[in-house]
Order: sequence, then C-alpha cells, then structure tokens
Amino acid sequence: MNETIDLLHGHRSDRDFTGAPIPEDELAAIIEAGHRTPSHRNGQQITLVVVRDPETRRKIYEVTAGPQPQILTAPVFILVAVDFHKTAQAVRYAGAEQKVHESLEGYTVGAVDAGITLATLSIAARSFGLGAVAIGAIRHDPQPIIDILGLPPLTYPIVGICIGAIGKQANLKPRLPIETYRHDERYDAGRLSDDVIRAFDAEMLAYWQAIGRPDGQTWTQRIHSYSTAVHPETKVVAERQGFINVE
Repeated sequence: MNETIDLLHGHRSDRDFTGAPIPEDELAAIIEAGHRTPSHRNGQQITLVVVRDPETRRKIYEVTAGPQPQILTAPVFILVAVDFHKTAQAVRYAGAEQKVHESLEGYTVGAVDAGITLATLSIAARSFGLGAVAIGAIRHDPQPIIDILGLPPLTYPIVGICIGAIGKQANLKPRLPIETYRHDERYDAGRLSDDVIRAFDAEMLAYWQAIGRPDGQTWTQRIHSYSTAVHPETKVVAERQGFINVE
C-alpha cells in the first residue's frame, strides 16, 4: 500500500541487539519525533530521559522485573516519564496552583500521552532499520527507577523503550481476528467467543512451536499470568510522587 503502512503492519518487538552505537543524527531525529507528538491541550506533560551510559543501564536492569537483558544489550534506553512537575511550573508562572495531578484524570492524561510517545519513538526507530521494544516492567517497582534517574515529585516512570541495531530480528507475532478489534458503530461483545479464543490459543501454540519455543504460552495463559497479579507499589509510589487519587 505504502511504506508507512508496511512499516506499521510489520511491527515487531525486537529484543536481540548487536550493541552497536546509534548514529547521533538518527537518535536526535527519533527523539524529535517523540517531541512532536500530540499531547492533551498541548500540555506536553511527557519527558524523556535518554540513558546510554552502560553502568546506569545496568542499574536499571538490576531493578527491573524480568529478566530484561535488552536493557544491557541495546545501546540506548529511554524512559518515558509522565511529567506534571513541568506543568506545575507553568501553572505557578500563571499565578495559580496545579490540581490536575490530584485526580485520576491527570494520571490518565499522562498515561495516554506516554503511550502516544512510546509508539512514535518505536516507529521512528524502526524507520531507520533499528529495533525497539517497550519495557513496561519498570512499573513493578518504580521507586528505584525514580532514584536512579533523579525524577522530581509530580513525575512518574511509566514505561521505557530499548532501541538499537538488530541482531536477530523478532518474528511477526499473531493477533486475534480483526473482528475482535474493530467494532463499527457499537461494541459487539459476542465477537470474542470461546471458539475464537480456543482457535487463537491454538494459533499461538503453533507459532511458538514454529520458532522453536515449545515453552511458549497460549494467549489465555499469558493473560492469566499477569492479569491475576497485583503490584501494590504502583499506587504507593504514585502517591509518594504526588498523584494522590489514582484509584
């Protein structure tokens, strides 16, 4: 159809990196792409912390649930942080006191804007032939990330992304039928039937077998493994950072 659509349709989460440095002009262009993403009311309540120092990346690796070896092997780790510290300064300049971070709406705004930024960084990196993979596991215990990277109050480390030259390219992972994703005019809950789930579980098992991963899980097993877990530190640390009503 066109190169952009082909790039998007070919999304892969690459985890095998050569460790080769990223040319400075390419990294700058990737970051600028993130900088230009839309944000709620142009509040720009996202900040990136770009980490290339191997020792700092090792510290991040050591405190991140996983294992996540790509934090060590990718030459660049970028933290995407929700940043209401930035907007609070703007509100103070205007002669008022910020309140949005004290509501679930504020946290949601930050999460949405972070997701847009994350996707943009990934697409921009892949447009240069680089690999990229999101690191959501930093949220399992976010306080060490805050300490390592010196995040101030009213910020939150919501996701990271590893970027680098690809060693072995990841495979294209199956998706549920498009009918379970696209609903026209009204939501149709009947589209995700037990038969559809059963068929997709079988497709996932066949995928794992085909790439030599007999230990791979079905979709439902994977969903069960994280949807029944609780990470109490998320709320505790969010409140400590100033997000006081995130339930």
